[in-house]
Amino acid sequence: MKIYLQPKGITLVGKAWQIKYMLRNYMRQHELVQDWINAASPKK
Repeated sequence: MKIYLQPKGITLVGKAWQIKYMLRNYMRQHELVQDWINAASPKK
């Protein structure tokens, strides 16, 4: 399972069940994908 965070999106690479599992976990922490990207990017 690999997760690539880019400035305008996220790419998940893995088996379907792994991706579904990770999305469910991240949905508990972040409401929007943009929130997830902002939380992962370094603050200036």
